[in-house]
Amino acid sequence: MNEYQSVRLNMVESQVRPNKVTDPAILDALLAVPRERFVPESLRGIAYVDEDVPLGGGRYLMEPMVFARLLQFAEIGSGDGVLDVGCALGYSAAVLARIARRVVAVEDDKGLLPRARALLADVGNVTLVETPLAGGCPQHASYDVILLEGAVGSVPAAIAEQLAEGGRLVTVLYSAQGMGKAVLMTRRHGIIGQRIIFDAGTPLLPGFAPQPEFVF
Repeated sequence: MNEYQSVRLNMVESQVRPNKVTDPAILDALLAVPRERFVPESLRGIAYVDEDVPLGGGRYLMEPMVFARLLQFAEIGSGDGVLDVGCALGYSAAVLARIARRVVAVEDDKGLLPRARALLADVGNVTLVETPLAGGCPQHASYDVILLEGAVGSVPAAIAEQLAEGGRLVTVLYSAQGMGKAVLMTRRHGIIGQRIIFDAGTPLLPGFAPQPEFVF
């Protein structure tokens, strides 16, 4: 076992399992995907810390525990199609690809896209699409699961509409007061419901900031 394999195992055993992530498919995927490859080379030494890792341009690799718990609540099955909004350098897409049938990963940051393409080139069930994040990817809809890779002020209607009947959307909602709450949204009989699932201090996804609230 090399150094990175050792810290990857430690991430799963000390950060992920203790936070109620028990799905074997998720744990196996986290152990299999080399997280250190999906951060800038200068930051590989901190790729497995229990915090968000900066990727540049206001983008972050999500904290392992938060990412894993979102996947747990999404209840991803082996036959599911997943939309990964804001895949950055592709780590989330690579993990999802080991759990789901297909993954559509969308990204619009031109500084991240070339490396994401290279890192995901050999992952056969991932389609990487360059497109504005707030629009999702309607040409490949609908999706059983949608993951937004960062905190958002609200979920754009254009993305929510791409959720299949019975589908699950997970993200972190960030209020104007600075509080982050992970949420699970589900579509039942055409109606999307929402519930808070845990607290999360995830950084905002650029372009998804909450709108100012006016007080009279």
